[in-house]
Amino acid sequence: MSCRRIRDYGIKIGSFPVGDRNSIGDIPGVAVGHCTIDTASHKTGVTVILPRKENIFSGKLIAASDVLNGFGKTAGTIQINELGTLESPIALTNTLNVGLVHDALVGYMADRCREEGIPLFSFNPVVGECNDCHLNDIKERAVDASHVLSAIHSASADFEQGDVGAGKGTICYGLKGGIGSASRKMEIGGKTYHIGVLVQSNFGKMEDLTIQGMEMGRTIRKWQDEEKKACPKADDEGSIMSIIATDLPLSSRQIRRILKRAAIGLGRTGSHVGHGSGDVMIGFSTANIISSTSDESFSSLQILNESLMDIPFRAVIEAEEEAVLNSLAAADSVTGYTGETCHALDPYLKRFLTLYRTEK
Repeated sequence: MSCRRIRDYGIKIGSFPVGDRNSIGDIPGVAVGHCTIDTASHKTGVTVILPRKENIFSGKLIAASDVLNGFGKTAGTIQINELGTLESPIALTNTLNVGLVHDALVGYMADRCREEGIPLFSFNPVVGECNDCHLNDIKERAVDASHVLSAIHSASADFEQGDVGAGKGTICYGLKGGIGSASRKMEIGGKTYHIGVLVQSNFGKMEDLTIQGMEMGRTIRKWQDEEKKACPKADDEGSIMSIIATDLPLSSRQIRRILKRAAIGLGRTGSHVGHGSGDVMIGFSTANIISSTSDESFSSLQILNESLMDIPFRAVIEAEEEAVLNSLAAADSVTGYTGETCHALDPYLKRFLTLYRTEK
């Protein structure tokens, strides 16, 4: 698995300082795990984001979700927006595996709560998806409960990116997409806070790809046409799941406002949010813990002064843009079950930058 990131090519996105890992793992307590299925028939998997080390069902987090284009099958977001809290790990997988992964999360949380003596009578699993049918024989629904548990048990603040887990079979801008992540530091009130983004990228038309303002997608398309290496998916269709985490104290409404700004980061990479795309953002803050066992009549929460919201707005735009580009930079070429290959960005980006910098 490649460890390439977009910064390895001399491309720096934005002006905010990045976290130590430059990933969603910079938010204390957040961990990410993958289980990848890589066979002749299946290029798919599951990626699980654990929002906190402790049991999230007994200690819920303030959360929100937002949708740019709803061509998707995400589960659990209705309750998130109604109650403003998250009580589940967030799992990402392929479109037709949402139900099986949903069931696996129920089993995981029921077992954990039973072991910890925490009453559980209902539960809101959160599952996002992208359609990886061009490289993966999706109708066979290869992901099962064992894969979900494997991803959970392998979760760490340090995790792989690229064609791994739920990103194994995804395609982004006609190139190999996958899992990408980035983070930013924010100085507010004399303290340092973080905002991190993790994406499962599976969207965009190659001709639209833009990196740091360079419209290189049309050039890459020309090269692929000459080499007869076109990707099996050429239109602006697919999906992107964006998971946004922060340790900044926020209300659910404030989180949703931040999620909406992630769309600007997508636009900077060239996204037009096509008709056939499911563009879904789920966000949470680890700063306030909502106890499910408290019998207090009121809860006290700390939230950011509204006049300072421009800071996380700008930070999430940068992190979203870089997370998408990292998903491309980290991915290797993958040959799908039909024998067609989706090529990595790496050789095309190197070639483009050599020409661009020579001309300058």
